[in-house]
Amino acid sequence: MGSLAAVERPHAVIIPYPAQGHITPMLKLAKLLHTRGFHVTFVNNEFNHRRLLRSQSADKLRGLPAFRFDAIADGLPPSDREATQDTAALSYSTMTTCLPRLKELIIKLNEEAGTSGGALPPVTCVVADGTMCFALVAAHELGLRCATFWAPSACGFMGYCYYKGLVERGLFPLKEEAQLTNGYLDTIINWIPSMPKDLRLRDLPSFVRTTDPDDIMFNFFIHETTAMSQASAVIINTFDELDAPLLDAMSKFLPPIYTVGPLHLTVHNNVPEDSPLLGIGSNLWKEQDAPLRWLDDQPPRSVVYVNFGSITVMSDEHLLEFAWGLANSGYTFLWNVRPDLVKGHDNAVLPPEFSAATEGRSMLSTWCPQEKVLEHEAVGVFLTHSGWNSSLEGICGGVPMVCWPFFTEQQTNCWYKCTEWGIGMEIGEEVTRTEVEVILREAMEGEKGREMRRRALKLQESAVASARHDGRSMRNVDRLIHEVLLA
Repeated sequence: MGSLAAVERPHAVIIPYPAQGHITPMLKLAKLLHTRGFHVTFVNNEFNHRRLLRSQSADKLRGLPAFRFDAIADGLPPSDREATQDTAALSYSTMTTCLPRLKELIIKLNEEAGTSGGALPPVTCVVADGTMCFALVAAHELGLRCATFWAPSACGFMGYCYYKGLVERGLFPLKEEAQLTNGYLDTIINWIPSMPKDLRLRDLPSFVRTTDPDDIMFNFFIHETTAMSQASAVIINTFDELDAPLLDAMSKFLPPIYTVGPLHLTVHNNVPEDSPLLGIGSNLWKEQDAPLRWLDDQPPRSVVYVNFGSITVMSDEHLLEFAWGLANSGYTFLWNVRPDLVKGHDNAVLPPEFSAATEGRSMLSTWCPQEKVLEHEAVGVFLTHSGWNSSLEGICGGVPMVCWPFFTEQQTNCWYKCTEWGIGMEIGEEVTRTEVEVILREAMEGEKGREMRRRALKLQESAVASARHDGRSMRNVDRLIHEVLLA
């Protein structure tokens, strides 16, 4: 299906949850809708809007035809310019304060449309993050079509969706903090449809790990996953061959589901090469290109790529264990070290002895173009926090993964990669340098590592096929447009 005629251009307001891992895929979806003829208003919170202006070209962001960036207040006080906002405070605030602000913005856009002489069409639909369901309420109150976009994994969704079952069975909240370490988290959870029967409590999204029945995040996800049923469609960044059983289970209680992933490949194959949108990135940190040039000089499959994502924080001790595990492994590595990677510090600092021990075989960056890094032939293994964007990018690169999940559904993603899909190995929560060294050696050169790569390459083939120009994912985007957003 081709682009829509300009005279009937629809206008989509797209609003992600205010975190890097949500902004990235939703901006890619927005580019696909723009390619199909939509005017797009992409709405960040004011904090991330300012960060995006600093990390990207402000002129490009302000001057794209039929694609504009806007912002609403999130209700929180100002915070550090370059650090991720507190997740619990942000989630509670968006849930309780943002509905009238989004409605006000949409009304303002429509007023502007009435005086623009056709340059700005009125808003016709809303695509809301699955954890920003107030936007679905806004759409209904304003008489607009709406869809919701689930940015995390399908397995993560099923974990969150059945949080209520944990309460009903007396498994949540924890009775005492000792249950975090006494084996209680190994309790088998064998009653969630489509999920494996040997799944443990510790493998569910991490907000189950509290003694507080009123925990903000636990209850936030119950609220948001329930509210997703208000949408006319659920969009998810995955491909059918990866998640078929989970998608079948989800389809029994959700609106129609449209798989559109892996979105970075779908965009690459379906947005014209001359589109100015391809020059707009989603990263809230400035990207560094030096790592790609450095990788060009490394032999195939010789490099361990390390990135713990945009939110993970660790202790000084954990940082040192990872550092010396990498050093002792003897492998060449590229490590993305965010300034706020260590909890309580503005800058993560590695000791000079580590730099001396790894001189000539290491590259440290603060933020690099990860999609391109994972496609590079020099990368042999990906040491990751197991966020969903990173997991998909690893699959699309055909790269085995060593996983150290931090929070949210990263634990669930890790379990699926290590057990269901056979493309990963896990490092324990209390990481040691010896464990890092041993697991990296097995992943890079061992029999298990070879099997992980074989499986990763097989999944890569399916991902590439889904995202091609005439593949299932782009067909699903077109179905979404004509069955929902224009219906």
